[in-house]
Amino acid sequence: MAAVVLLCLALTACGGNASGNGSDGRPVVLTTFTVLADVARNVAGDKLQVESITKAGAEIHGYEPTPGDIRKAAQADLILDNGLNLEAWFGQFVEGLDVPHAVVSEGVEVMSIAEDSYQGKPNPHAWMSPVNVQIYVDNMVKAFSELDPQNAAAFEANGKAYKAKLQAVQDQMKAKLAAVPKNQRALVTCEGAFSYLTRDAGLDEVYIWAVNAEQQATPQQITEAIGYVRANKVPAVFCESTVSDAPMRQVVEATGAKFGGVLYVDSLSETDGPVPTYLDLIRHDSQLITAALSGAGS
Repeated sequence: MAAVVLLCLALTACGGNASGNGSDGRPVVLTTFTVLADVARNVAGDKLQVESITKAGAEIHGYEPTPGDIRKAAQADLILDNGLNLEAWFGQFVEGLDVPHAVVSEGVEVMSIAEDSYQGKPNPHAWMSPVNVQIYVDNMVKAFSELDPQNAAAFEANGKAYKAKLQAVQDQMKAKLAAVPKNQRALVTCEGAFSYLTRDAGLDEVYIWAVNAEQQATPQQITEAIGYVRANKVPAVFCESTVSDAPMRQVVEATGAKFGGVLYVDSLSETDGPVPTYLDLIRHDSQLITAALSGAGS
């Protein structure tokens, strides 16, 4: 990574974009992944050009930036990252770049990872609570207003309108998941990415591995998941879109639980897919979880 950054510095004189404009004349905001890009576009409106480093479907934890990514970052006016150790590669990525960046999770009430080698470290998936994303929005409004002061009022208005949508989706999610029977209120997934969602909805969370950076499930992890599903008669289990569901399929085969479907966390889908926006992601996941745990899933 350091070598790639040095190469970029040598070839492109990496630094803040002197013009302060993107290809269409607007300042450029670069985010680390697609979920942040969608939220940022809602706050920016038509005043800023927002792009994501990673593409739809990419796994964010262990992403390896390309020289092209670094050249793009060097020409940005602002970079947004999630923080909370989500982007393990980010520190080296911005090293040597004279581009301001903002951590959008700043101020979130952080939950800790409960086990594995990551025990005690922050769970980075804070955006899985729309309440937390309202804090993300506030941080974006502040960062955008500092970048482009003449449009600060527009960013404030956009942020307020989007926060209302976030609260509505949060309320809908809680109402949907409240329909899951009490004896079936356990969300079993591949990654421990749903701590904030399960906290908000009053579900128990169980997972095979804590963080996708170590997504090769061990026999012990799979055995523990099988034991939990059997002991608690969990009707359905799930996996995320950015990783292989093979380990969870072993749990299904061993327990007779249904595979409830593919949940989205670390990435949106393409525009013609099931979750082209963050609001769609929350709606999709809550609907899928409710249907599968209530016995209505396929």
